[in-house]
Amino acid sequence: MPAHLRPTGPIAADAVLVGDPGRALLLAQELLEEPKMSNHARGLWGYSGQTRGGDALTIQATGIGGPSAALVLSDLAELGVRRVVRVGICFGDGDRSLGELLLVSAAIAAGGSAASLGIAVGERVAPDADLTDRVGGALGEDGRPALVASVDAHPDERALLSGSAAADMQTAPLLAQAHALAVAAAAILIVGEKSGSEKSLEKEALGAAEKRAGRAASAALSA
Repeated sequence: MPAHLRPTGPIAADAVLVGDPGRALLLAQELLEEPKMSNHARGLWGYSGQTRGGDALTIQATGIGGPSAALVLSDLAELGVRRVVRVGICFGDGDRSLGELLLVSAAIAAGGSAASLGIAVGERVAPDADLTDRVGGALGEDGRPALVASVDAHPDERALLSGSAAADMQTAPLLAQAHALAVAAAAILIVGEKSGSEKSLEKEALGAAEKRAGRAASAALSA
């Protein structure tokens, strides 16, 4: 039995990972024909079922921050998950638009939690190339590649390292853990806040962006 998840049903080999349990529910309703809750332990809501195309898919919340995401991924790998796409929120630089979808081309480990995963601070971690290509094809013109930085505190302007287009709290540790577990991983990030603006993405617009990102992730995993 995994250390943190307590699945009550089968887990698919492909999974969409989100930080927020509410986003897991939203995407389960959007992507699955008859979603069944597969985990509720520790408030990490997870759902499994079949997509409209008949493919098995799990949608799992990972909590806040890289350490939590890495632990959840370890449990999922133990349960048979082999490919994952993260759908998360990020802080974008001034060239990004609120609600824009970013396809992660690489993630810089900018927080100390990366050290526990064997990644030096400042090191870049790459996603799986084949899965990222599939996600990019599914996104089409709705997303653009971006280098991101992953930090341990809520990201803001200070988290935007030189050359990075955005910052978040999970992607680099998650990709590092995926490498260690031989799990193919890719990531789509939604710009929820941006440099030079006091505004954040409104709830309705955020939900629409989450659904667009979720559909692209599901299509890539089904390809």
